[in-house]
Amino acid sequence: MAAIQVSVRARRALFGVAATLVAASSCVAPFTASARPIIPAERRYDAYAGVLPTCADPGVVERIRSLFHDRETEFWKSGLEIQNLGNVRETGFRPDGLDHIPRRYCEAQVYLNNQSVRPVSYSIVEDAGFIGFSYDVEWCVGGFDRDDAYGGNCRDAQP
Repeated sequence: MAAIQVSVRARRALFGVAATLVAASSCVAPFTASARPIIPAERRYDAYAGVLPTCADPGVVERIRSLFHDRETEFWKSGLEIQNLGNVRETGFRPDGLDHIPRRYCEAQVYLNNQSVRPVSYSIVEDAGFIGFSYDVEWCVGGFDRDDAYGGNCRDAQP
């Protein structure tokens, strides 16, 4: 019995020493850690060009129209269509820094076939298209993010 009590005491002591070392190392680590180097996306091994279409590019507008049509007709069965985009403006270009995937953030107004006007927030992302070729567009039309994929009122689609 005495050997068991000693081993329990030894385990407790060992646990106490280990907990103290972990606590001490977590206090020191933030002060000794160095920042990672910032390497612009254009100078990586798999480099990005940093060249993206403008917010009003016809290909970008058509991509938003097409995806909205697919979602509203096939999934929600609402029959809504985007007739036109207006008041297109850029709200940010690479706001996260040079070492992130290049993105252009935009906002506009969409004119729908039910005579309503809604805000749309979208970003153009380099090499995010099919199998990493070309650009892709992530978008959110205000009031139509029914499952809150972009947070309330499309806030996560903005920079």
